[in-house]
Amino acid sequence: MAMSVKGKYALITGGGTAKFPTTGINLAFARFLLSQGCSVIIGDLRLTPEAEALINEFPHLNLDNGQPSALFHQTDVVFPRIEIVIPGAGLYEPPWSSFWQPPRTETNPHSASLDFADAEQGHYAILDVNLTAPIRLSQLAIGYWTRSKLPGCIVHLGSIAGYISGPATPLYYASKHGIHGFVKSLGDLRDHLGIRISAVAPGPVLTAIWNSDQARQDTLMKDATYVPVEEVVAAMYELVVNEEYGNGTILEVTAGATRVVPKFNAPPPMAGSLVVTNAKFYYAQLFEDLKTKGLQT
Repeated sequence: MAMSVKGKYALITGGGTAKFPTTGINLAFARFLLSQGCSVIIGDLRLTPEAEALINEFPHLNLDNGQPSALFHQTDVVFPRIEIVIPGAGLYEPPWSSFWQPPRTETNPHSASLDFADAEQGHYAILDVNLTAPIRLSQLAIGYWTRSKLPGCIVHLGSIAGYISGPATPLYYASKHGIHGFVKSLGDLRDHLGIRISAVAPGPVLTAIWNSDQARQDTLMKDATYVPVEEVVAAMYELVVNEEYGNGTILEVTAGATRVVPKFNAPPPMAGSLVVTNAKFYYAQLFEDLKTKGLQT
């Protein structure tokens, strides 16, 4: 059974900093929801001109006319309620938050990392952004809905990295494995509380997330197969409007195909849907550097 998003209200994090032509998934999804009559709050550190243009295209005054509106998170004006939450902010293990770039210390003074070396249990920005923040936002949303006796819908931005692995970006893989486990763990909320929780799990998508490490894009991801942003947006919308989903659903999106990933003993993505031809060369260089230079911690 499909629901309508017209007249509803959504909160999307990570939708404000994507730049044309590599429009981010979250900004693209915000635009799509607005086109379907759903008002959107975009939460992010700042707005790019592209995101600001979207805010201006759907001014908050529209609500008075029964039309959808868009807001940036810094505004004091809020929607009367929130029904859809998209914890979409994320990092793809850029050099300054990478397992292979440990925090700066006396013995590692030239690291590119911006993580804190003196944190009690260690500190990695990519885990803060990709895992801790979405979990906390989900907690806040579930608290709001349960106290208000309302249904709700959360769609997390997972990845096929949530059920595969590789040495290049272990923190990124760990964060997405964590998101998938979190989503599946809360699947029973749908039938008990009317709160639907799911995750979209796309293959690589050519968005602004790659701008943080152009060298990696030119090496590891050269000639890789990318999933069009539009296909990811369509899958996210399906998770929002299709009430059969949301019981811990992980919806995989590869180029031209989608599937619900089985909870147990899931087969790998379809052959040919994930092509990263340069991976073996990238990994070979990584291991050679580790053999000759070691990991400076």
